Amino acid sequence: MLDERLVAFKRLLDIMDELRAKCPWDKEQTLESLRYLTIEETYELSEAILDKDLDGIKKELGDLMLHLVFYAKIGEEHNAFNITDVLSSISEKLIYRHPHIFGDIKVKNAEEVKDNWESLKLKGGNKSVLEGVPLSLPPLVKAYRMQEKARGVGFDWEKPEQVWEKVMEELDELKSEVDNKGSKERMESELGDLLFALVNYARFLEINPEDALERTNKKFKSRFQYLEEHAKKLGKSLREMSLAEMDVYWEEAKKLE
Repeated sequence: MLDERLVAFKRLLDIMDELRAKCPWDKEQTLESLRYLTIEETYELSEAILDKDLDGIKKELGDLMLHLVFYAKIGEEHNAFNITDVLSSISEKLIYRHPHIFGDIKVKNAEEVKDNWESLKLKGGNKSVLEGVPLSLPPLVKAYRMQEKARGVGFDWEKPEQVWEKVMEELDELKSEVDNKGSKERMESELGDLLFALVNYARFLEINPEDALERTNKKFKSRFQYLEEHAKKLGKSLREMSLAEMDVYWEEAKKLE
């Protein structure tokens, strides 16, 4: 009897074949046209994860799985690769990069696994440990990933206190530029240094800065919409309310959380 996972995966592959052959919309899609849709689906998955919405995560994973199968189908049509090639490639990569499971290498903890991973990538032909960080990543995510990869080869601070000192140093430098009415370019440079240092500090606290900022975005949105809702009940626009009036409802929203 076939593993039910294989049966479910084959069903998706068969459906994809049918859609590509018969559906006008699916027949028109290309690798390029799917790209932005895939990015959107990835962010929807991210949101479901942050919301701890397990049913939503399941649905979004399904959407992403469809995209992966779709890309493989297009690759097959171009005689470039197919789903078998895709799965075989990632399986071989996982075996190669986990010698502590599939070989005779010994590791003590997850940190050593990550260190070995970066070393193996360099042996595999990468000229820089930073090559694996996509240029198109959002800057906050990119900063975090670059710092992680640099840490994998030993380029890192030793203690969180050192990183916090760097944060305060960068804050002072930014304040100095602002106080001295420095150029916009100088202030932008110092602000970038400060943000980079804060990302580093978050990493030492084992906090993902992207997740932290997105949760704050959600809090702000919820509180602001609460404020808008109560302004409407008063028959006012926000522009007609004083900051003191708005602050009352802002604090109410915070308490409701």
